Order: sequence, then structure tokens, then C-alpha cells
Amino acid sequence: MGSNTVRNVLLAVLLGLVAVLFVAVGFLGRIITEGDADVVAPPVAAVQTEVETTIDYQLIAEILAILNEDFVEQDRVDYEFLFEGAIQGVFDALGDPHSTYIDPNTWAISRGDFSGTFQGIGANVSQQGDFVVIVRALPNTPAERAGIQAGDQILEVDGESAEGWSLDKAVLRIRGQRGSSVELLVRHTDGTEERIVIVRDEIFVASVTVDPPGGVLRDAEGIDVTEFGYIAIRSFTQLTPQELQEALSDAVSRGVKGLILDVRSNSGGLLIETAQVADMFLDGGLILTQVNRAGREDTIEARPGTLTDLPLVIVQDEFSASGAELLAAALQENGRAKVVGTRSFGKGTVNHARELSNGGAVYVSIARWLTPARNQIEGLGVTPDVEIVITPEDIEERRDVALFRAIDLLRGEAS
Repeated sequence: MGSNTVRNVLLAVLLGLVAVLFVAVGFLGRIITEGDADVVAPPVAAVQTEVETTIDYQLIAEILAILNEDFVEQDRVDYEFLFEGAIQGVFDALGDPHSTYIDPNTWAISRGDFSGTFQGIGANVSQQGDFVVIVRALPNTPAERAGIQAGDQILEVDGESAEGWSLDKAVLRIRGQRGSSVELLVRHTDGTEERIVIVRDEIFVASVTVDPPGGVLRDAEGIDVTEFGYIAIRSFTQLTPQELQEALSDAVSRGVKGLILDVRSNSGGLLIETAQVADMFLDGGLILTQVNRAGREDTIEARPGTLTDLPLVIVQDEFSASGAELLAAALQENGRAKVVGTRSFGKGTVNHARELSNGGAVYVSIARWLTPARNQIEGLGVTPDVEIVITPEDIEERRDVALFRAIDLLRGEAS
């Protein structure tokens, strides 16, 4: 490829990338009305680029040409690889972990998220410091069968260091087509390291489950608890409201006197579905406020719900993020539920996806969420009404102290 050709290609694509950043905010209204946390807009090839700038984008082409002629390890001068690195550098410079570039192969895999199925290894993950950590391997999935454990630190993916990766990047790199394999280097909680090869599969995930940890709801004394219901929401997909409605109907038919809603390790999902879940427990009031970069505010208000008088306790942890935090804050600040656990993750950013002309996409942060009391979630999280401190002894003896406290609170309200 000649230097002039490289220069022209780089200039065209970089101008398209700049167009993405400038037109992204125009789709805020679609998020509110259509309900997707990640809205897909048209490819940028269809967008007229009219960006006034003094930046000389040809410098990128000049640098690549010089590297191609002079760099000592010529085989490392891969134009496509370096160019994708330059694109990601734009997002790294923003300092926003929620905005990122997605290559075409990864985008083709990930665009079906929140439908209830995906192709991958079947594990929940969260970001802790410089690494992404396994929260849990889903039952009967490739991750569980391969020996992936809760607390495993992901050090490498297919031989590439994962240090400093965003949560989105790690998830998108670990996922892949059914039948393909991915090699993870993980550090277990005991400090040992292990390389694990996992063959990806189609993962079917129910977003709502009614089985408490251990299979039976018990209090701190080990006594079976039958007067209260337990429902865990693992994520907010297109099917979550329907799944939750079925679980609530079953709980009501059993005559429960209170309900525990567990959103631990719930990393979020679709916005409107999250609001619909909150609405089930509210007769009115504000669910959330969304503020864009121009300061414009859009709100979602609750309408008469379906289960608004049953005592309710929400259990969250440091891995509860995004939609889980919106739900907890909406019910907490409307006086509908008590929140038990630890401070949540603190992801209060609205993101959407813009497709690119190369078949890839970019996720862009376009707004922030505020709670009904106008508290910011981003970077702060939701503070529980009852904070739980988990000791090493609790972990060793598998005592679910947050769940025990939730039961105690419901007993106080239902007595």
C-alpha cells in the first residue's frame, strides 16, 4: 500500500470518527422513547462530515509511513493494527471507561446483547482496579465446566495482557462465536495462576431467578424462611419484565408477607426494561432523570404499579451497577424499599452505540443519570440503608449476612 493511499484512507476514516463524536448527542431522545440502554444509530458513512478543525489528520499517515520505512521490527508495522490502536487512543484520551471502539468481528457478536442469549463462556465479571475479575461462573456453562472461579483475576486473553482493560473491552474480547475457543490466564484468589482454554457456546440466561443462594431461604439461625419471597434479577433484558411478573404472581399466590429483591452482581442492561421493573413496585413518583451534555433533562415517571404494598428489601453489592443502581435508588428514594448491602459500583452513564462504515461501532457516553432525589450515581454509587461488612469468617463459613439482615428487616416490617 503506497503512502498516498494510506494517507487518504486514514484521513477519511478519522474524519468519520470525528463525525461520530459530534453527532452522538442527537440520539438521546431515542434512548428515552425506545428504551434501549445502547441505541444503534446509522453507520457514519451516511453522515455528512462538516467538522471545522485545525488538526492535520495527515500526520497519522506520515507517522505510519515513517514507521514502515524506518522501524527496526518491520513485521510489527501492521497498518490495520496500528490504526485501530490510534482509534482506541482517541477514547483513552477522553478518560471515560464507558466509551470505546469495537472492531467489526466483536460488534457482530455483541449486538444481540440483552435478548436473553449470547455466545461466550458464561461468566459475570466486574472491574476491580487494573483488572477485570470473575464475579461468578453461570451454572452449566463452559466457564463453570472449565474451572473458572469467583474472584479469578483475568491477566491475559489469548496471550494479550488485560491489564488496564475496561469492563466492556474485556467482555467483548472474551466473547466469541459458538465453537471457537479463548485462552485466559487467571490469577486465583490463593495467588496461583492458571491458563484455561474455554470453548465458547450459546449461553441461555434467565434474567430472573427465584432460587436463593443454597437453594433454600434460611435465616441466620439456619431456620427455613417460608413467609417471605426471594427474587434475584441478574440483568435487565427484553424478557426481564415478563419474567419478573411471572415470579411476582407466583409469590403473591403463595401469600408471602414480604419480598427480597436481590440485585447483587447485576451489571445493568436495558433502560426502559429497568424502569418497567421499578414501575411494578410504585404507584407514582419519579424513577430517574437523564441529563445530556447541554443540560437538557428527560424524566421517567412511575404509573400505578402491580405490587405496591408488599414490604420490600433490596440486596445489593459492589458489583451492582447501572440499571441495578437505578432500580435500587428509585425504590429507596421513593420510600418503597430498604437497601441492604455495600455501596454499589457507581455507573450512572448513558451509553449508545454508533455503527461505523467498516462494520464496527463505537460506544459513546452521551448523558448521566440522576436518582429521584437528584443524586449522582456515576462514581458514587447508591448508599445502602443498612451497610453490611462481610468478614473472612463469613466467606469461609458461607454466611450470607446481607440476606440474613434483609430477612430481619422484613420480619420487623411484617410483624
